[in-house]
Amino acid sequence: MIVAFSVSPSGAAPEGAPSAGSEPDSVHSAVAAAVAVVRASGLPNHTSSMFTEIEGEWDEVMAVVKAATEAVGAFGSRVSLVLKADIRPGRTGELTGKVERLEAALGDDDHAASPVAAAPGA
Repeated sequence: MIVAFSVSPSGAAPEGAPSAGSEPDSVHSAVAAAVAVVRASGLPNHTSSMFTEIEGEWDEVMAVVKAATEAVGAFGSRVSLVLKADIRPGRTGELTGKVERLEAALGDDDHAASPVAAAPGA
């Protein structure tokens, strides 16, 4: 399975808690704590600007998501977790495989153009 998740703190941080970021509206330190947990897991993963994706079996992936969520909990009184899962038993290597198949489908220039850009009057 692949899980894409985003986790961030909210609410007042407990007394003595680390700062979530260097600016009042930033949470990069908290997110870094979550990503460190994911990377330490040894499971295939990828982090983008909005989500972290992790691949493995149900129990191992959910254990990592739980630990990452708990790591972020140190930065605020609440934690927000958004999670999306692609559950496809018997498949592995899909974290990169899905992207490789997409890139292959976009291989010819006709498919690479944006439909919006190609529409008349756009």
